[in-house]
Amino acid sequence: MTRDHIRNFCIVAHIDHGKSTLADRLLETTGTVPKREMREQLLDQMDIERERGITIKLQPVRMQWHGFELNLIDTPGHVDFSYEVSRSLAAVEGAVLLVDATQGVQAQTVANLYLALEQNLTIIAAVNKIDLPNADPDRVTRELCQLLGCTPQEVLLVSGKTGAGVEALLQAIVDRVPAPPAKLDQFQALIFDSIFDEYRGIVAQVRVVSGMLEAGNSIRLVSTNRNAEVLEVGYFTPKYKKTDKLIAGEIGYVVTGLKNIADCRVGDTIGKVGEQTQSLPGYQDVKPMVFAGLFCKEGNEYPRLRTAIEKLKMNDAALTYEPENSQALGFGFRCGFLGLLHLEVIQERLRREYNLDLIVTVPSVAYQVRLTDSTERTIHSPYELPVPEKIDTVSEPVMTVDIFSPKQYLGALMQLASQRRGEYLTTEYLDETLGVLHYRLPLSALLVDFYDKLKSASSGYASLNYDFFGYQQCDVDRLDILVAEEKVEALSTIVYRDEAYAVGKKIVESLKESLPRQQFVIKLQAAIGAKVIASERLSALRKDVTAKLYGGDYTRKRKLLEKQKKGKKKMMQHGRVDIPAETYLAVLKR
Repeated sequence: MTRDHIRNFCIVAHIDHGKSTLADRLLETTGTVPKREMREQLLDQMDIERERGITIKLQPVRMQWHGFELNLIDTPGHVDFSYEVSRSLAAVEGAVLLVDATQGVQAQTVANLYLALEQNLTIIAAVNKIDLPNADPDRVTRELCQLLGCTPQEVLLVSGKTGAGVEALLQAIVDRVPAPPAKLDQFQALIFDSIFDEYRGIVAQVRVVSGMLEAGNSIRLVSTNRNAEVLEVGYFTPKYKKTDKLIAGEIGYVVTGLKNIADCRVGDTIGKVGEQTQSLPGYQDVKPMVFAGLFCKEGNEYPRLRTAIEKLKMNDAALTYEPENSQALGFGFRCGFLGLLHLEVIQERLRREYNLDLIVTVPSVAYQVRLTDSTERTIHSPYELPVPEKIDTVSEPVMTVDIFSPKQYLGALMQLASQRRGEYLTTEYLDETLGVLHYRLPLSALLVDFYDKLKSASSGYASLNYDFFGYQQCDVDRLDILVAEEKVEALSTIVYRDEAYAVGKKIVESLKESLPRQQFVIKLQAAIGAKVIASERLSALRKDVTAKLYGGDYTRKRKLLEKQKKGKKKMMQHGRVDIPAETYLAVLKR
């Protein structure tokens, strides 16, 4: 296959607009996967992706169409995984911008379009799900024309479910997406993803920019200066397909045999030993926005947790971690995530793929603290917050938020944003029915249930996209939770001072509902410093100590009850409470 017959492209869209279904039809139409092997969401390799109906990991695949080699990278749609999208876009020359014919242009449609335009990619607009009864392709085509400045004839109408228009889309990719540019003969390849194989070591997913690579070649990873011998090269169908060589412009994989996970980084450049290889423009370092502690229920599982997180880091460059030691929970890791869904996915993958039972601390954001001695520090956990006497100012991360919604819901959404301390910027209208609200909101306001409230206020029609803006000063305190008069470190959180009582009350009420009762009364308290601001009591389990009495004076019964009362009081002073993981999760969800 010559370079002129290669086309590299990806599909970008808002979540649930049908990327994975369209990818299935592309594979079917090109005959890449035999019909007997076809199944829904074929490119979604993880069980969690299939169960939730979302794409989490980018997935490359090679197809053949009328003498052309088409390399597709399927991308996620959720805002938490936009980093995966940006890496995919850096490895291709074209992007299919897919929009649902029933929903129209949404938040991630615009966000992913901007990412593609920054890479100077060729954009092919396509309207999906035209087979649905409530589809309105004419309205959605007008929205796309207004967004892209194209003509209606350039917008393709397809159905990922029935296969209508898929052949026309494939032909448009061949006609409109340019071939990979000609490069120097010196070998260069960009690592856009990697996985760890127990038997073959690190397998790097690469885009070959120039030159050629064969099995047996000696390669060098430029940033880590690590040498390796290529054990195998190939491409994805989407299974591994061994081939003789990879040439300039192709997307494939390289089996390196390396065992040290730190040697192979996403965004690194691969060159050949003996050549002065220049580093390719890699990727911006991703900035995690949400931080939480991950601890094992059993202390002896810490080495397994460390190994598991290192392996997950291999194919999830957005995950950051550092060791953490908690008095209450033992050894674990303070991890950084792109959002709550990212946290949830990592937690679930650790449970399923590595059989780890975890305790997750309350998610928090990174605060910048200026101390009275003029020094500054960044804190990721409530217990890193200094005592109030040493604090001059505290600043929190603020996001620029774009909320897309039909016009009739804008009032309710503005009210919601105001309740979450949002700063109104502007409103714009994409057409006579669709409006966009622009706000600045603290990241902590988006953490818990903002997305759920957004959907409720708009009958499910609104969508949002957010991006980091900067830091601004805030008035916060650390809220401690005490169970049986002992601080539970995993439940501590940083709250706004004027919301401390409401948050504390909600947490202790949730604990009262979800904590198993003991043989003694348990005090549940929320405190700021030494001051208790909210409390509840969980009543004790009681045995009927008078059941064995069959008569006699009432004082016999009272004597037994008094004895029981004293025992309960003594246990209350010395008793300890083990909090199950289900209780932590119940509190986090509240």
